[in-house]
Order: sequence, then structure tokens, then C-alpha cells
Amino acid sequence: MKKTWFLSVLLLLMASAPLFAQKPPDLAQTPPMGWNTWNTFQVNIDEPLLKGMVDAYVSSGMRDAGYTYFVLDDGWMTMERDNNGSLVADPKKFPNGMKEFADYVHSKGMKFGIYNCAGTKTCAGYPGTRGYEYQDARLYASWGVDYLKYDWCNTDSLNAREAYITMSSALKATGRPIVFSLCEWGNHHPWLWAKGVGQLYRTTGDIYAGFVDNKNLGTWSALSVLNILDKQVNIRQYAGPGHWNDPDMLEVGNGMTFNEDKAHFSLWCMLAAPLMAGNDLRKMSEQTKDILTNKDVIAIDQDALGAEGFRYYSFDGLEIWVKPLSNGDLAVCFLNRSSHYQNITYDWMAHAIQDKISNTNVDFTQTTYKLRDLWAKKDAGTTRKVFKEVIPAHDVVLLKLSKE
Repeated sequence: MKKTWFLSVLLLLMASAPLFAQKPPDLAQTPPMGWNTWNTFQVNIDEPLLKGMVDAYVSSGMRDAGYTYFVLDDGWMTMERDNNGSLVADPKKFPNGMKEFADYVHSKGMKFGIYNCAGTKTCAGYPGTRGYEYQDARLYASWGVDYLKYDWCNTDSLNAREAYITMSSALKATGRPIVFSLCEWGNHHPWLWAKGVGQLYRTTGDIYAGFVDNKNLGTWSALSVLNILDKQVNIRQYAGPGHWNDPDMLEVGNGMTFNEDKAHFSLWCMLAAPLMAGNDLRKMSEQTKDILTNKDVIAIDQDALGAEGFRYYSFDGLEIWVKPLSNGDLAVCFLNRSSHYQNITYDWMAHAIQDKISNTNVDFTQTTYKLRDLWAKKDAGTTRKVFKEVIPAHDVVLLKLSKE
């Protein structure tokens, strides 16, 4: 009788085990896409403004183009924690509370993201998370947060790796799948240790809407698109599904020229970078909308292989970037960094492409590829013919190469 009872209990436990030991979902298998409040609004945010932005997110076609996350950056909370040590959404900015706002985002078919900092205070001086990691994580989970951007201000002598591991553990302990964005600015080389800690990790300081030159802000410099691009060259081997190098948010629509915006977006897609827009979605020009919602270009970024592109050629302001894609396809981006037009005359047959990181080996004398110009939205011949094009200053030609 005892043996029969024991066997019955054992079988019951085995049958119910999946309910108690389900594998957590694999997050960010392609680079996360979304929108963040900071680049346009900084801390000047409130519920009516942001609900209007959520609505514009949908009506503009951003959501349908693949953008998923709506992320509140710094400035959403009160200046002090409550008597229980909990963070409080600023009641003047969010009179209905953060849970209600998160529900509104979710009701529109998107996911909700929020911001805090590993230090004692955020970069804008609001309460940081140091010493409150598990309490804050539980609060975020109760609100329905799907994404946490975690900054690095006011951290004093904190060990970066340990600080981010602590917050990562706190998020995982909630049982809610929350994408973890490490915003540590690359000072402690997170690409070497952040895989498994978070899903994306900043590789540089902050970007601004400048293409060539950095912007001196006194105690620090905001970085240009090209400066950030150059810092990605030697770390591409550390990116892949579920762990992405993050060269910071997009500045498309924030003051650069149309050519520069197009180049910026193309290069971030070649880098398999997270695509976090930061423009005013309510006031997008048609040009800005066309850039941010070009599904063929987005598909380069979101390619399932997850390979980050590499600089294949560089001479006199002209560069060629190559991104291996799934199914043996390639993306090739011709970048004109210079301030004048550049003529391209490129003989595919004279150049093989080899990449040990993705195990890509292409010999154009043996395999012919069809060319598709992703911005002109037209076919551009094949690799059997010399490719000729004129590229304006600070612009790109972006091609997808598919086997015939």
C-alpha cells in the first residue's frame, strides 16, 4: 500500500513539474525596438503628453513597423521615496498612477519600459536604486513593467559588474520577464561580462544629434554618430541573440539633415543595434517617418542571424560595411563620411568577403547575388556587373544581396 501511495505521489509531482519549473522566456532574440522620452523631453513629461505620444506611436505606423517598447526615462518619480522606502510616481505628472499608465500602453499593443539608476540618485537627481534593488524590482513588476533602463550616475565606488548583477537578479526574482538595459556607458567594458546579466548594454557615452563632431558640454562631451560608430569596430564578436551592443538611442528627426538621418539609421541597423527612437512622434515629417518605418532596412537590423556588421573597407572618407544575414544573404552599406560627393565604382568579382566571426565566406566569382537598393526601393542589378553610384555627403547607399 505504501509503495502504491508513494508511486502515485511521484507520478503526480512529475506531471505537475512543468507548472513549477517553466523555463523563463528568451528575451530580446533580436535587438529591442521602441521609443524613449529623453532625447526630446528630458524630465519634462506628464501623463497627457505621453498618452498623446502613445497614440502617435500607433497612428504613425511605428508600432506596425516593429517598434514595441514605450520607455519612460528619468524624471517620472517624486524627489523622495515614501515612508516604506518605495518609489512614487510624481502625482502631478501621473495623477492616475504608473500602473494605469502602463495599462494604457499595454492596451495599445505595446510594452512598457521605465528608468532608474544604479547609484544613490538618478542623473537628474531623483532617487536611485542603490540598496533598494529587490524592492524596486517588485514594484516595477507590480506595475507591469516590461523593460528597465538602468543608468550609472552617482555610483561612487560601486563595482559595475556586481551592481548590475544584483539588479538583474532582483528582476529575475520577480518572475516577470523584464528586458534589462545596462546603461553603464561602456566604461567597464560590459560586453565582456554582461551576457546573461542583461539583454543590451551601452558601449559608449551619450549620443546627440550631430553626425561628425562631438559636442563639448563642459564636464563631458556628447558623442556624434560617426564617433560612436568608430567605437563599435572591435567589439562586434560580443553581440548576438539575447545580448546586444547598444550604441545609444536614435537621433533621427532631431535636427540632422535628411541624408545624415538616413545614414545614422542605416548604420545602426548594420550594427544590429537596439532601435530606440527619441523624436517627437506627433510632429514627424514624412521624411523622418519614412526613415524610421522602412521595413526593409529594419529587417537588416532584426535579421535572425544576429550578426553585427563590420567595416570591410575604408579610404578617403568612403567606407564599406558588411553585415552577414541569415540564409547566406548579405547587407552592404556604402558610407560617405566626407563633406563632398563620392563616386563608387565597385567590382564585386574582384573582392571576396570573409568573416570568421559569422563564418561567412563569399566568392562573387562563384556565386551571383541580386542587388536591392533599400532606400531607393528598387533592384540594382547583380554582382556580375560593376556597381556604380554617386553618394552625397554624409549619406549612404544600402544594398541587400540575395543569392540568385
